[in-house]
Amino acid sequence: MGTLRIKRVYDPPSRGDGRRVLVDRLWPRGFKREGARIDLWLKEVAPSAELRRWFNHDPARWSEFQKRYRAELRGNTDSVETLRDLIRGARPVTLLFAAKDAEHNNAVALRNHLSAKVG
Repeated sequence: MGTLRIKRVYDPPSRGDGRRVLVDRLWPRGFKREGARIDLWLKEVAPSAELRRWFNHDPARWSEFQKRYRAELRGNTDSVETLRDLIRGARPVTLLFAAKDAEHNNAVALRNHLSAKVG
């Protein structure tokens, strides 16, 4: 299995990022597409709009958010399999997110899900 990282999309790209995959449903505010250095925008793997609105980046809802998001991911096998294939490769994969909270966001939950399922 390759290396799986997460990083805020607003942080500068680095050599160690490998394949940079944006995993947000919406394009990041104020972020220009030109020169974004995003290899793949996989918005289909992001939480549903309803789940995203319900969570609203509230750390008190983090545990329940992860549970609901995992349920959505189990129903989204094509997009999850695309990520699994990338992770199985030799190059690192960096999941990019726009949220300000680096501990409670969909990329962290997605990494946890993929790490448990890949291997």
